[in-house]
This record gives sequence, C-alpha cells and structure tokens, in this order.
Amino acid sequence: MTFRDLLRDTLRTLSAHKLRTALTMFGIAWGIVSITLMVAAGEGLRVGQAKVAEQFAKDILIIHAGRTSMQAGGVRAGRRLQWEAEDAVFAQEQSPDCRYVMPEMGQGNTPVRSPHNAAALLVTGSFPPFQEIRSIPVAEGRYPSWEDEAQARRVAFLGSDAKKQLFGSRPALGETVQVGDFPYTVVGIMQHKEQDSSYDGRDISKVFVPFAAILRDFPNKPPATPRSVDRLLAQPKSVAQHDACKRQVRASLARRHDFDPRDEEAAGIWDTMEETQAFRKMTDGMKYFLGAVGLATLLIGGIGVMNVMLVAVRERTREIGVRKAVGATRRSIIRQFFAETMFVVFLSGGLGLSFAYGLCALVNLIPMPPFFAGLLPTWSSGFLAFLLLGTVAVLSALYPASRAASVDPIEALRTEVGG
Repeated sequence: MTFRDLLRDTLRTLSAHKLRTALTMFGIAWGIVSITLMVAAGEGLRVGQAKVAEQFAKDILIIHAGRTSMQAGGVRAGRRLQWEAEDAVFAQEQSPDCRYVMPEMGQGNTPVRSPHNAAALLVTGSFPPFQEIRSIPVAEGRYPSWEDEAQARRVAFLGSDAKKQLFGSRPALGETVQVGDFPYTVVGIMQHKEQDSSYDGRDISKVFVPFAAILRDFPNKPPATPRSVDRLLAQPKSVAQHDACKRQVRASLARRHDFDPRDEEAAGIWDTMEETQAFRKMTDGMKYFLGAVGLATLLIGGIGVMNVMLVAVRERTREIGVRKAVGATRRSIIRQFFAETMFVVFLSGGLGLSFAYGLCALVNLIPMPPFFAGLLPTWSSGFLAFLLLGTVAVLSALYPASRAASVDPIEALRTEVGG
C-alpha cells in the first residue's frame, strides 16, 4: 500500500465517523491549548514582574543601621548604631566584590517652591551611580554628576510627578526652585516609571540632589550626628559575587562600629536579589503546575483517542478479516491504524497550537497592567507541547494497532457487523 493509498483510506475512515472524530480531536486540541496558554500566562507574569522590579533597583543591597543583638569587644548588646558618610568609603575599600558602596539620605516634607507652585517633597541625595543602580531614567537634561558632587553644587533632578506639581506642563529645565531655604537649579527631569516597592517613597515624587549638597544643607537633626546618613547601598560586581559582597560590607561595618559581623540585627540588609530569586522560584513553580494541568488534559485526550480507536477496531473486525484473507500483512494492518491515530492527534494538536498562538497574539494587543507582560508563549513551550503530543500519539496508537493486527481472519469473517 502506497502512502497515498494509506492517506486516502485514513481520511475515508475518519470521515465515516465525523462526530466521533471531531470530539476526539477537540480533546487533543484543548490539551494543547491548555498547556500553551497556561505556560504563556506564567511567563508573562514572570517577565512583567521582573521588568517592574528592575525599575526599582538593579540587584542592590540596602543596609540599615540597627541595634546590636550580640555582645562584642566587651560592649553589651542593645547598642544603637548609626551610619555616617565615611562608612561608605571605608566599606567600598574593604569590599573588593562590591561594585559600589554609597551613602543615601533624605529629608521628607521639605518645602519646595517654583515660580508657579509649591509642594512638600522628599529631597534625597547620593552619589551619581545612584541613578544606575536605582534605575532612575532621564527624560530631559541629566542627573547630578561627580563634578556636581565634588563642588557640592545646588543642582536638582526632579521626579516626573514632582515636576508636574511644581511646573505643570511648563518647561522646568534650567529653572530655579527653592528647596527649603536654598535655591537649586533644575538640571534634569525624570522619565515616569512604575515602582512596585520602596523604602522611603516613590522616586517619581522626589527631588534628587548631590550627596554633598544635602549633607551640607539638610543634615540630620540631633541626636543624630551632622554627618549621619539614613542608609548605605551596595551592588555586587556580579551575581556570583553577591554573597561575598554582602559578607564583606557587613564585616567592614562591624570593624568600624565594633559589633559582631554575624550580628544581622546590627546591620539589617534588604537584599533585592534574594527577593528576585524567590519570586522567580514562585513563578516557575506556578508555570510548572499550570503546565502539568495542561499535560493531564492532554493525556486524558490521548486516552480518549485510544478508546475511539479500540471501538474502531471492534467495528471493523470483519473488514480486517477480509484484508488479512486477501493477503494483507500484520505490518500493513498496524500501519493503517497507526496512521489513522497519528493523523487525528497531530492534526488536532496543530490546530490547537495555532489557535493558542493566535489567541496570545490577540490578547497581547490589549493594554496590560504593569505587572503582567501579556501571554508570552515560548518556542520551548511549543516544542515541549509537540513532543508531548507525539508521545501521546504513539502511546494512543500502539495498543489499538496491535489489537487490530492480532485479529484472527477466520474468527473475523464469522463476526457479524456491529457484533
């Protein structure tokens, strides 16, 4: 039997049982659609959350001064610590696995006035790399530079919402704003961004100034020392150096402030990399679970195909007997039923995959919330779906085909049609 004859017989057999074939194909197609859409939804959630998380910070450690919980150097536990500007320089020198260690401080509810409006805003200051590690995008102008820092210039970079409050739709670049009692020149405007977390407020509502300027013009009030800072920020040179950077920063601060380097309460660290890894594990687990649900649906569809083909073998027992009686081999009988099953499975699977990808494309035309990137089917998920489809097809075809091939021609010819 040629391939053409085999295909013609397969189509004729399947068209003779249209409803049964259609229901079987629907089960397989639905399994493929389920796998593709569920994995695509999980991937869209992961990518969307990762993008928003990157807008807050790029793999940083936020080190807060706390209270000692362990005795060290003859000093009892319970001592309150406070970081100072020089701690960042010392920690940077003692932490070779850290790319940056820098101070940060801010003054909330600071009166800021422009020629057009006034507002109480958070004024924050740090070194120029703060823009990079805290993902501060520039819409106009520039962020305060190292030259601004060295000369402690009174220059300001406005968050997008801060600019709207102070200037509305008017241009702000080059204008002078009164920050507290001091005039600051606006050198840049921030591009709007979404932010899913914060430790002192949303960046779009802040006024950013050089660290030397905020330390001079807005020092912390007593009992804090004049050179005290709110927190330190550190960024490892690479993901592989993350743990080493974390240990080195805490150890350097422990040497400088005489506390035990194992005392995590003395130097509390908010590790954004750990949060990212934890979220990735959660979304991966959800994606695998949803994929498993789709796989179960696909396997159920495969069982349905097997049952349908077994019924077909019983209904066509006499036909099989006639074929064997006129010389059909066991191999040709197996090939006939195997081809019918594979045709049903792969045609329905292909239709299901096409429908799923098309639906993803249509859904992605709709505006998505910030934390969801849309339905993102991947080539790996498509390949996995077809691999599973092939496995289901082979398993669904083997048993019915072997049953058909094992029919005894004498007994088959005695069988009444429908018996």
